[in-house]
Amino acid sequence: MNQPDSAPQRRLGRGMIVAAWLLALGLLYVFFDDQLDRQNNPNRHLDLRAAQGATELVLRRNRMGHYVAPGAINGQPVTFLLDTGATVVSVPAHLGPALGLVPGTHQRVMTANGEVIARATRIKELGLGPFRLREVRAHLNPGMSGDQVLLGMSVLRQLEFTQRGDTLTLRPYRG
Repeated sequence: MNQPDSAPQRRLGRGMIVAAWLLALGLLYVFFDDQLDRQNNPNRHLDLRAAQGATELVLRRNRMGHYVAPGAINGQPVTFLLDTGATVVSVPAHLGPALGLVPGTHQRVMTANGEVIARATRIKELGLGPFRLREVRAHLNPGMSGDQVLLGMSVLRQLEFTQRGDTLTLRPYRG
């Protein structure tokens, strides 16, 4: 015998359909968010290689042509964007307190977006893969709204780097 549908069964069925759609949309969001993150930062898991008695760090270029890598400032995790056009490390000012950075003197800084008044600071310890640097010159830049830290020449000049194709290899400087 066929039993007629009851209103509670229909509501339960609709609720299950809505829940299935929400679950599917949530899974799609997680999948595509991870894909975009991989494209923006292909170096989430650093590629370290031993070569000629030293450890090298090999970075891949992201889809925008930049080299982005995880690192640390004073033991706190950050994301670095390597920038050979920056004289010093440029930290978004809003990250300064969480990274233990003390604002110093005001400085006029010329950026890609024009002149900015930044605050000088010193990073007690900066880590990038196998490299650890101490007392690194930097500035706190109020014009930077994101969370990426520009890794400028105050760090990069202490490393050798070679670019080939879509990879950048960093190694200790042997001046």
